[in-house]
Amino acid sequence: MSNAHSQIHLVRHGETAWSLSGQHTGRTDMPLTPAGEAAARGLAERLKGLSFSAVWSSPSRRAYDTSVLAGFGAQSVKKDELQEWDYGAYEGLTTKQILAERPGWSVFRDGCPKGEAVTDVGARADAIIAGLRAANADMLVFSSAHFLRVLAARWIGLPPEGGALFVLNTASISVLGYEHDLGEPVVRRWNQK
Repeated sequence: MSNAHSQIHLVRHGETAWSLSGQHTGRTDMPLTPAGEAAARGLAERLKGLSFSAVWSSPSRRAYDTSVLAGFGAQSVKKDELQEWDYGAYEGLTTKQILAERPGWSVFRDGCPKGEAVTDVGARADAIIAGLRAANADMLVFSSAHFLRVLAARWIGLPPEGGALFVLNTASISVLGYEHDLGEPVVRRWNQK
């Protein structure tokens, strides 16, 4: 019998200097700020009492360190597919800086020159979802904002561009699951601080 009530907890990493300044942080391996470390430690209390069949993390320092500080380091398995969007030429730039050069730009529609297109990120999200659905168990995932937004969109059957409809704060917890059975994926909770 399938476990229709399995839940996937998504955690965005704690604050970094670039998340604070609004700079696009794809593959730059930024450490957490002291406030980000404190928020990551606070996740332990917020996730207390929950057990997970597996814990997956982006290989980025900010996501993996968040998993460790939240008390899941011993279980945390790094998955390359969970990496943040590769922003290519836009790495380190703010949205305001990008829009000054390219009015009307949206990462969820236009992707990034010398980086990933939205379909690339969607394909990585689909690979993670396939693994989550195959496990059909309570799982915990640590990653970054734009990737997790695409993951949520794909989870409920939206195109990857649907990630634009979700917003994620640092050190937030979101929960994906099912309504009645595996054919009814839903967002159970979103962006809880």
